[in-house]
Formats: sequence, C-alpha cells, structure tokens
Amino acid sequence: MKDTILVVGATGMLGKPVARQLRQDGYAVRVLARNPEKARAKLGDSFDFIRGNVEDASSLEKALDGCFGVHINLKGGPRAEDFERIEHRGTANVAGAAARMGVQRLTYLSGAAAFEENAWFTSIKAKFQAEAAIRESGVPYSVFCATHFMESLPLAVRGKRASVIGKQPHRLHWLAANDYARMVSKSFRLPEAANKRFFVFGPEAWTMSEALQKYCSIVHPGIKVSSMPIWLLSLIGRVSFNAELQFIAELLRFFEKVGEGGDPTEANELLGAPTTTLEQWCQQQRKAA
Repeated sequence: MKDTILVVGATGMLGKPVARQLRQDGYAVRVLARNPEKARAKLGDSFDFIRGNVEDASSLEKALDGCFGVHINLKGGPRAEDFERIEHRGTANVAGAAARMGVQRLTYLSGAAAFEENAWFTSIKAKFQAEAAIRESGVPYSVFCATHFMESLPLAVRGKRASVIGKQPHRLHWLAANDYARMVSKSFRLPEAANKRFFVFGPEAWTMSEALQKYCSIVHPGIKVSSMPIWLLSLIGRVSFNAELQFIAELLRFFEKVGEGGDPTEANELLGAPTTTLEQWCQQQRKAA
C-alpha cells in the first residue's frame, strides 16, 4: 500500500504544489479542508478529502489516522491574534495529534527570517513558536525555512500598475514553489532529513525591484514598475479599514530591515538544490497566461 501523507493547507499558493508533487512521487495524498467540495474544485479528484480544521482535535485525529506523514502549510493573520490562533496554535494542534496517532514524519513551512532576534514581529513570532511546538511533539520533522517565493511577484501587479512598496534593499534568492515542493517530498523518503531545519534558497539573488521588473518585462511587457512608500499603503489600509493592507505594510517594513538568514548548503546537498531561475519561471508564467 502507498504511504499516506496529510497536507494541511493544500489549497493555498504554496500548499498546492506540495500536494501535487507528493502525489506525483507515489504517495497517497489526503487533504484537510473546511470545505471539501471547494477544495476538490481547486485540486481535482485525485486526492482524498477530509473535512476538518486545525482548531478541532477530533477532526485532526481522524484525518491523521493511518498516515505516514503530514505536511503543514498554514497562513495566519492579518491580526496578531490570528497568527497566534492559526500559525502557532494550529500547528501545535496538528503536531500534537500527529504524535498521538503515531505519524512518523512531519514537514512544516517556516521562513528564512524565523530567528529569535526577529520574534518581535508578529508573524515571525508565530512561526518561531510553531517550530518549538513541533520539536516538543516528538514527531521526527523537517522544517523548511524558505526565502521569498517567485509566486508572490504577481501579487505586486494590480491592473496596469506594478509597485514595489518601500525601498526593499536586500538581495533575495527567489525560489520557485515547484523546487521547494520537490525538496519537501524528497525529505519524506530520507531518514537523514529527520529533525533538520533546512534553509531553502533559489539559484539567483535579486532585489525585489529587480525581480519585479524582470517579471513584468516577460509576463506583462506593457506595465512599468513604480514605487510606493510604505506609509502610503499603511494609510490606505487604515482609512479603508483593510486589516490585510495594514499587515502587508508592516510586513514590507519588516523586510526593509531584515533579509535572508541561514545557510542553504545542507538542504542543497541532501535534498537537491533548487534550479529554476527567475527567467525560466517567468517564461513558464507567460506561456501559461
């Protein structure tokens, strides 16, 4: 029988590639979903959908019954209490249920800035605490501290405008989600990947402005990249009572101060280094458009 892996957050931008890669690599993939019908519409019929959520211990235990592994890809926010409730406590709930149900491996998407010295920032604090809960569960784990994903670049385009918010001076090794998904899947097959914290970087370093300009030149050649001060985005969020915009402004203010951390050498050697360049990824997006 195929090993079964539960994916928590499979319908999201970064959870979907992992679910599909696991299925491609021969695993039986189970998807935890609040609404299985909507999840099936997004992912197709080749997954086993089970109703539940990370705040319901009984549904987690049901979903994890008979599973070899679990992958956690949660998105909290935009408010501090939501990060605590979903990213931290939700992850802790999954890890605890995994331990009770005898799950053998757990993987989790963290971030390349998830260090104790950065825990003053709400979302980083939640990830840092989530990692601690995973370690305390006793389930063998692989934590993926990933840098910025190329898939986030289209979010900077709105209509006929593309904007870099703030100065964003750091050079980042932009990562394709498919490369990350391949590494996650491989980690389930390698005993030596257990109880590791992997830093995952793409093959090239670009500033946010450079990356967005490259993306627009290939995928949206009629759009020019402009800049917007962070204070203006924050103001728009406040006057429109849009908590998501207010959080994005704070997140980008954080990234003005903090770049990548960690060393990707171990991840590259054990799991295979990401190879997709920004040029290649953009060409793929252009063809798919």
